[in-house]
Amino acid sequence: MTRADSTAGQRETPARVTPARGRPRSEAVEHAIIEGVLALLEDGVPLAELSIERIARTAGVGKATIYRRWSGKEELFVDVVRAAEPSEPGLPGTSLRDDLVVMLEWMRRRGLASRSSAVLHNVYAQMKSSPRIWAAYETSVIEPRRDALFEVLRRAQRRGEVRADIDVRLVNDLLTGPMLLRTVLRPNGDLPEDLAERIVDTVLEGLRPPVPEPPAAGGAG
Repeated sequence: MTRADSTAGQRETPARVTPARGRPRSEAVEHAIIEGVLALLEDGVPLAELSIERIARTAGVGKATIYRRWSGKEELFVDVVRAAEPSEPGLPGTSLRDDLVVMLEWMRRRGLASRSSAVLHNVYAQMKSSPRIWAAYETSVIEPRRDALFEVLRRAQRRGEVRADIDVRLVNDLLTGPMLLRTVLRPNGDLPEDLAERIVDTVLEGLRPPVPEPPAAGGAG
């Protein structure tokens, strides 16, 4: 598989990297560095063998240029994975169901991308074998995504769309669990186009607040 084939249709614009205070941004330089890491990964170089010196040489920059933007390899690799993943969509904010469907649909598309992209598939596997890289990814990427879903559920509670007594952490697991099962634990799990809608509708059926009973008819006078 060629480099172009391995990431065809999957490469997205690299995520924005917050620059150090007082340093002018250079998106072209950041893009070149991330592309340099992706080029090495596509050539089969393991994450453990990617030194800052090697990355700098591939990207055509100095090591200091990389360190001005990332504190180390772990932080850089997180942005590399973000660049290779499908872009995260904005939430419509029209209803709880609409927001949840968008969030789960992104997870489904990421699962499809990891199957078709050798780079993503290999990077995910290698990240999990590196506690430091996985911890950086979890802190910078997974936790903010989880918090965003928590907030969507809490807003729905305040609007009365779901019961006030639900545990948002448990509901998060109920929503994301089936998608993660099919995209991560079952590499060939079925990922139909309507999967996000089916998961959301199934879970929301049990979260709706009870319908108030109509008042009893008055007795005879």
